Amino acid sequence: MPEYIRLFIPPITGDELDCLRDAIERRELAGNGHYTQLCNSWLVNQVGVGEALLTVSCTAALEMAAILSDLNSADEVIMPSYTFVSTANAVVLRGATPVFVDIRPDTLNIDEKKIESAISPRTKAIFVVHYAGVPCEMDYINSIARRHGLLVVEDAAQALLSTYHGRPAGSLGDLGCFSFHASKNITSGEGGALTINRQELYSRAYIVWEKGTNRRAFWQGKVDKYTWVDVGSSFLPNELTAAFLVAQFKHADALTRDRFITWDYYYGAFAELEARGVLRRPVVPPYVAHNAHLFYLLLNSNSIRDATISKLKAVDIVAPFHYVPLHSSPAGLRFGRTCGDLKITDDVANRLLRLPLWNGIGDRAKRVADVLVGMLQ
Repeated sequence: MPEYIRLFIPPITGDELDCLRDAIERRELAGNGHYTQLCNSWLVNQVGVGEALLTVSCTAALEMAAILSDLNSADEVIMPSYTFVSTANAVVLRGATPVFVDIRPDTLNIDEKKIESAISPRTKAIFVVHYAGVPCEMDYINSIARRHGLLVVEDAAQALLSTYHGRPAGSLGDLGCFSFHASKNITSGEGGALTINRQELYSRAYIVWEKGTNRRAFWQGKVDKYTWVDVGSSFLPNELTAAFLVAQFKHADALTRDRFITWDYYYGAFAELEARGVLRRPVVPPYVAHNAHLFYLLLNSNSIRDATISKLKAVDIVAPFHYVPLHSSPAGLRFGRTCGDLKITDDVANRLLRLPLWNGIGDRAKRVADVLVGMLQ
């Protein structure tokens, strides 16, 4: 029987147990201790931002960003429809309206040239998503935001260690949100982080992070007691999560290099089929450095894509589609609105196929490619 090949397997570096043991011995389990501070400092230095705060998930980071954006029921936020639900949920939870626009046909990121026509007097922010670890056209997007006085939030869940014109994802907007879910390049099982690029948001971010209290000011001796001062929630993870993540951060570059071996192999393996018009491989602009987060193919029709998924499943290879576009989902229809047609979003969602990619996949990637090429010849 052929080996069952999963879509992803979380990476393990070998240092996790030592870090967890040390965290337990320190008796700092509740969060914001030694390992949380190490994670925050690593992110500040790696991403190049003023502040970074570890969170329980990227969903939580997006919800913090929505609070810091001062969203309310009078506001709208422009975003792509081709994204995970958390991007929109964060906005809806503040009572605001997601406004969905189409994506580019090449990178599958938000089409920056569709943003300005979606701006209304109610628009408060633009939430961009760096799909597959390939950053959006941030210079163009930031110029729109400056002209209209809008905040820019990066959903960089898939983009840790990616860069745009040499600048790290997560430092390209006002706020950045990362994921350390088990499916990501660097993981703590669940987990995330918020990066903050506007100095006027630093103090409030800490308050929101610590359940809406001024606890940090209390520990700094700036107030004589800490109390509830703003909206917030339990966004802070425990120290065991942070300790696990520190063990991953130590090997971040090596983990990324290993993923590129597979990504590059896939890219070469499907070159001939792309030349013959059978499929399309990912597009990465020359001024972008991605992080090999995921590898996808765009097949020529929905029927071919769905049939391919079924055939791969029959030989124990997990290769699914990705998002159901939010604008056509039940909640998207209820809570959001669209600007213009979203033909590319719908088309991509119907044809995209994700391939297994994880650290240590090794020769299994060759089996995936060989089987797929055989099916699609």
